[in-house]
Amino acid sequence: MTFTEQANKIFNQAIRDYHLTDSVDTPIKNPYDHDTIEYKLYMKCWIDVVQWHLEDLIRDPHIAPADALALKRRIDHSNQDRTDLVEDIDSYFRQYFSEVKPQPDARLNTESPAWAVDRLSILALKIWHMQEQTERQDATDDHRRRCKAKLDVLLEQQADLSTAIDQLLEDIEQGRKYMKVYRQMKMYNDASTNPVLYKKR
Repeated sequence: MTFTEQANKIFNQAIRDYHLTDSVDTPIKNPYDHDTIEYKLYMKCWIDVVQWHLEDLIRDPHIAPADALALKRRIDHSNQDRTDLVEDIDSYFRQYFSEVKPQPDARLNTESPAWAVDRLSILALKIWHMQEQTERQDATDDHRRRCKAKLDVLLEQQADLSTAIDQLLEDIEQGRKYMKVYRQMKMYNDASTNPVLYKKR
């Protein structure tokens, strides 16, 4: 099984587990051992699926302003958790390939493995929800046809991205490419770098 076959399987598992209750307040029951990449992949997709539904909720045109603000704060926190976990997954890859000596002409990729995995997780979510749209009995035939066309594109993107990630990992393993772990250093969540926050202290 390739890395992305494993990842896509875990992503689908996390999405299915969430939809057993379909509630953003469902407690996380990660079935994998804490220090494994499987645990990180499950947690990554769980964060994404909860945030997906938070984004749905905040777009309710009748939402009370106080509720919208609370959701916005929760989404901000979720985004930070997502970023931290992506960096943690990149750290895993960096450690995994730590014994590999890059070839003299090795190149740096434009995107780290974990940020590509981040996109793969979100693609799994798009596919799940677009599949739902193709099966809606309360929608028109035209709506279902259009969603089926979109689903086909998403499935092609998933296959292409999975191949690209597996190729990138193979290139790193063979020393043809090398990777670094860059921290996002988001300033707006930091009370020492966001002027709205540090000027009020």
